[in-house]
Amino acid sequence: MRALILVDLQYDFCPGGALAVARGDETIAVANRVMPHFTTIVATQDRHPANHRSFAVNNPGTKEGDLIDLGGLRQVMWPAHCVQGTHGAELHAGLDRARINEIVQKGTDPSIDSYSGFFDNGHQKATGLHAWLTERWIKQVYVMGLATDYCVKFTALDARQLGFDVFLIEDGCRGVELKPGDSERAIAEMRGAGVAVVESGAIGA
Repeated sequence: MRALILVDLQYDFCPGGALAVARGDETIAVANRVMPHFTTIVATQDRHPANHRSFAVNNPGTKEGDLIDLGGLRQVMWPAHCVQGTHGAELHAGLDRARINEIVQKGTDPSIDSYSGFFDNGHQKATGLHAWLTERWIKQVYVMGLATDYCVKFTALDARQLGFDVFLIEDGCRGVELKPGDSERAIAEMRGAGVAVVESGAIGA
């Protein structure tokens, strides 16, 4: 059994959003194209409280892009994004949401970020995604979305650590690229962990 995990296909990560990923909206068409080939589809949703500690505005003296120590973890200072109750936090309306079986929210704890769809960044709390997939006898997961070098990467790496066979749909991802080459390095890291890299056109029913 296999599942499709759509990572953070939200307005704030698309052009015009608070943390816009270049050409991020191009992932929506890829998602809609591959969804008919899956019967189990999960979307992750960044859903931060306004006082989230990963926001530069909540850490006086920092600026966006800075790295700080947050609870013993290295944390990028981000612009406020995907704040609960805002349009930017919503899944993109262009997405064929009727096909999505479950939405898993993450980043809801103001004290710690959560790039992965499975855990927070300290692996202190689970989101429930692992249990949900296990209950449905899922063995393979296909991962795509935003952004390649952060939430997609950590979702894929955690899925591998949890024992899933993981496939990255590369043309369904776009990266933040705080540093040029971050997405390429992220894909190499995923490959090194045993993630298979595929294109959407190769996915059949």
